[in-house]
Amino acid sequence: MTAQTYTLSNGLRIIHLPTNSQVAYCGFAVNVGARDENDHEHGLAHFVEHALFKGTRKRKAWHILNRMENVGGELNAYTTKESTFLYSIFMEKNFSRAVELLSDLVINSQFPENELKKECDVVLDEIQSYEDTPSELIFDDFENLIFAGHPLGHNILGNKRSLKSFNTAISKSFLERYYVAENMAFFTMSCMDFKQVINIAEKYMAPIPTQKTPILREKPQIVHSQVLQRKKKTHLTHVIIGGRAYNMLNENRYPLFLLNNILGGPGMNSRLNVNLREKNGLVYHVESNITSYTDTGVFTIYFGTDPKNRERALSLVEKEIAAFCTNRLTTAQLAAAKKQAIGQMGVAGDNKEGMFLGLGKSFLHYCRYETLPEIFSKIEKITAEQILETANEILHSTNLFKLIYE
Repeated sequence: MTAQTYTLSNGLRIIHLPTNSQVAYCGFAVNVGARDENDHEHGLAHFVEHALFKGTRKRKAWHILNRMENVGGELNAYTTKESTFLYSIFMEKNFSRAVELLSDLVINSQFPENELKKECDVVLDEIQSYEDTPSELIFDDFENLIFAGHPLGHNILGNKRSLKSFNTAISKSFLERYYVAENMAFFTMSCMDFKQVINIAEKYMAPIPTQKTPILREKPQIVHSQVLQRKKKTHLTHVIIGGRAYNMLNENRYPLFLLNNILGGPGMNSRLNVNLREKNGLVYHVESNITSYTDTGVFTIYFGTDPKNRERALSLVEKEIAAFCTNRLTTAQLAAAKKQAIGQMGVAGDNKEGMFLGLGKSFLHYCRYETLPEIFSKIEKITAEQILETANEILHSTNLFKLIYE
């Protein structure tokens, strides 16, 4: 499948990926997230994403919720630290209905005060639920540790004080600043002819404002690694080890991706899972992850364990890290790792919603869609030397932070 692109006269970029399915997808990707909030706006990007569903000039909240649900479709949204996604999944014959609704939300949202008060309580409940889940909370605390004082360390959900200050005027101002054509991309996946997609987009999206507020993102400064322990009322000890990684434009992210997949990726045969769980029974779950931002990235290893097993589990993790920094993968190990990673990505690519959202993210940040065959080709070219160099750059002990909940 070859993606097709077009730019409307107001500057809105469109990308369309043809499919053979009668199920269609479309949405807006907006280049704004938690790191773009002002000091008094913590949580506002996420709050506005919620509040978009609470009323427009032509619809009340109830009508918005029912517009796609009544034809069996879905309406969804989420916020990250650098982007916001608003999208719908539906039968292809309802394409125009979905585009009209999504356009109405980004152009005409009114943020009525009575609805905002109720939504504030909803988000506060979301925050409390999140804080009751240490295995999730620790990741945000870790980013706040390695990006000390930088907006990338902010919790996406915000806090009670900031949420209570949000009102109609503040929400509208945020929408007007960032939900503009040149700061957005419209992405679709359907069997519809691309000319029809463009015609429908022009019909409903022409009123999206053209002007763009410059997004000024400062790269986080270097912070020296440290170990931090925090007292939490939890049964398990929760641990994250990690540090800074490559940004989303750095080609070294491919060797790091493969390294991560071998070390603690989704496979049950990852080195960390085999050594910590299968051989020694120290953890129920262990994983490693990479998060890439436009100007930096994060690499993490997480596990939860009984407090009495903490030091032994840490020792095994550090042993695996050291092995990557000192030993080249053999030809057979590298070939097996590539085969597994490519197979996993191929299986994951069968998830149409995941593919669709990947299309939007790729087009928003790269202005193109990187196909699976292109990614497979880059993985096949990775050498054992690149893996070793990447390990020493990212996983060297002098670069690693530790955060422990106990």
